[in-house]
Amino acid sequence: MPHRPPSYALPPVELLDEVDSTNNEAHRRAAAGTRGPIWIATRRQTAGKGRSGRTWVEASHGNVAATLLFVPGHAPARLPELSLVAGVATFDAVAECLGGSEAGRAELKWPNDVLIDGAKVSGILIESGNYGAETVSLIGIGINVATAPNVTDRAVTHLAAHGFARDASAVLDLLVARMAHWLSIWSEDDGFAAIRTAWGARAIPIGRSLEIKTKEGPVAGAFAGLDTDGALLMDLPAAGRRRFTFGDVTVLPAGRA
Repeated sequence: MPHRPPSYALPPVELLDEVDSTNNEAHRRAAAGTRGPIWIATRRQTAGKGRSGRTWVEASHGNVAATLLFVPGHAPARLPELSLVAGVATFDAVAECLGGSEAGRAELKWPNDVLIDGAKVSGILIESGNYGAETVSLIGIGINVATAPNVTDRAVTHLAAHGFARDASAVLDLLVARMAHWLSIWSEDDGFAAIRTAWGARAIPIGRSLEIKTKEGPVAGAFAGLDTDGALLMDLPAAGRRRFTFGDVTVLPAGRA
């Protein structure tokens, strides 16, 4: 039977006043039978989640915190591709908020962090779960709109610091539209090739110095693009080209790799 991709017309958005985590709430909805697609957004998270078990810090009201719950309709082997899909969609929403020449200050860092002048403006956590006979995917996204959290281990920023004068609902509207667009492209059988190309066009420049934290320790090298499956490629000074499928990446000052 030929593959029929699911429809990614603009899903409804449910806005909550407060929730522990939009991803947690999406898991609860999925367990109760919700299959979406639906966005679950909140004005305030009390226990937001980030990658690698970190907490996503909510600085205050006025930022985007939302999760898309949906059934992807693809084999589990393709679900890691959603990380790059989410990065491209979030980048496009942020760039549209910046507008004009300001949009050129944004770039993607593997796998899906959006940076403005090197400072992180968004965070993405993708999870999946088996509920009944179906696999449900969750794309959780936080975007700093009005304020940025006070963190010490990385540079962070928010859209208002770059001239964006509208509220979080306008950013969420853009995010919903851009995610629907890129998920529709991804859902085609050969759609990931287009996602990979789009990601590369928005990424930090080839050759930029990076450090990735792996289970064996930090590894420094030069960004060399993406492998065909979306893995990170880095050129290491003494070991040549290596690929990485997991790890926290930091952009290094010039000359550090």
